[in-house]
Amino acid sequence: MYKKQLNFQKFVCLLAVIAAAVVFVYSLGMITDIYDALYSTMRNPNDLTQTSVPGSIIYYDMQDFNTMYTYVGIGLILLACGLFLTNTHVRRRYYIGNYVATLVYSVAMVVATVWSHLEISAFAHQFMTTVDFEALRKYADLWKTPYLDNTFLLDLHYAVAALSLVAVAALIGNMIWKILLMRGEKKLTESGKEAAV
Repeated sequence: MYKKQLNFQKFVCLLAVIAAAVVFVYSLGMITDIYDALYSTMRNPNDLTQTSVPGSIIYYDMQDFNTMYTYVGIGLILLACGLFLTNTHVRRRYYIGNYVATLVYSVAMVVATVWSHLEISAFAHQFMTTVDFEALRKYADLWKTPYLDNTFLLDLHYAVAALSLVAVAALIGNMIWKILLMRGEKKLTESGKEAAV
C-alpha cells in the first residue's frame, strides 16, 4: 500500500509543478491574438482615444492584469518547487514542512485560479461587447492584419483552471491518504508493542 501511495505522491508533486508551469506559459501567450489584431489600430499610444477600431483599448486594459498573472505563475512554480525542497515527493512520513508546503501551494493555486477566472471572464466579455468588429474587419482588410472576432485564447483559461484544480485536489487527496496510512501504521506499532509486553 505504501509503495502505491509513494508512487502517487511523486506523480502528484510533478503534476503540481506542471500545473504551475502551464499557468506561467499561458500568461505569456493569452493575449497574443488580441495584440496581433488590435495593437496597430491604436494610432497614438499616448492618447488611447485615438483608435481606428473602437474598443481596441482592451489590449491596454489587460496589461496590468497580464503582468500580475505572469508574476503569479512564477510564484506558483516556486511554491511547487517547495514540495520538492521539503521532500514531499519521497517522504514516507509527513512532517510539519510537508503539510505547510502542500497547504500553501493548494491555497495559492485556488486563489490564483478564482482570481484569474474572474478577471479573464470580464475581459472576454469586454472584448465581445465593446470592440467594433465591423471597423476591425475593414481595418484588417485594408492593412492586411489579422481579424479576430472570438475569445478562443482567453477561453483556454478554463482548461488551465481545470488542470490547476485537479493538481490541488490530487495534492489534498494524497495528504489525506498519507494521514490515514500513518495512523494505521501507528496503530499497528502500538498493538505490536502491547503484544510484546
